[in-house]
Amino acid sequence: MQYEAPETTKAAAKLLFGTRGSTRVLAGGTDLLVQLRAGMKEPGLVVDIKHIAALGAIKKERGGFRIGAAVPSAEMSEHAGLCKAWPGVVEAAGLIGSTQIQGRATVAGNLCNASPAADSVPAMIAAGAVARIAGPRKRRDIPVEKIATGPGKTSLKKGELVESIFLPKRPPRSGDAYLRFIPRTEMDIAAASAGVSLTLDRKGVCTDARVALGAVGPRVILVKQAAKALIGTRLDEDALAALAAACSAAARPIDDKRGTQEFRTHVVGVLARRAARIAFERAGGK
Repeated sequence: MQYEAPETTKAAAKLLFGTRGSTRVLAGGTDLLVQLRAGMKEPGLVVDIKHIAALGAIKKERGGFRIGAAVPSAEMSEHAGLCKAWPGVVEAAGLIGSTQIQGRATVAGNLCNASPAADSVPAMIAAGAVARIAGPRKRRDIPVEKIATGPGKTSLKKGELVESIFLPKRPPRSGDAYLRFIPRTEMDIAAASAGVSLTLDRKGVCTDARVALGAVGPRVILVKQAAKALIGTRLDEDALAALAAACSAAARPIDDKRGTQEFRTHVVGVLARRAARIAFERAGGK
């Protein structure tokens, strides 16, 4: 196995594109190193992007925030502006493993590992996050929800890597939240999860919403019907019930040791309902 640590994104993309056989990008390594040691992955080339300075920074951009692909989740939790604008995303990133893991784990890596149960992904999708993809010839921006195509699979082409995640400017009177259910009390993989982001008008009526579900399908699910259930309401009981029903209807979980299909279908609606209430309160709703 070959190891390279380029100092520019262009050089990283060139290495990934020019190598025959399988390649892997190393950001935090909290998934990749485990897979290598377990013999689950045997790439011919590992490209370490931590030496690319631009990928290790959080920058304000157009009123939002651009998070480099090598920024650890612990650093996100220490960024006051990011925490204020997108608390749900930061909280979700802070659930990736232990304190030690969070010092290495990145949301870009969490995204590209393409686990349906990834904690940061539903929150990013609910926030309308956009991934900047760097390739051997050009860059392109695509919504985060279009990265994963299935368990362990992404839409990235040969030679491409995620360079950064952009969280847009949060509209006034907006809030977001992320909740998950895990079988154990700490450091477990979600059996179901939900991210909600919404915006209110001056009267407290929801004018826009996005709802994303994790661990209940082959990839994170953006549930447009659930968002429609909230828009035009003050998140009264009927709206929340409709939201929960839409989420349960969209869920397609499997039976495994973390929970049955029936349980996970029910609990994801409960989580979405609770996350919506938290987002509503953060947006200034009463």
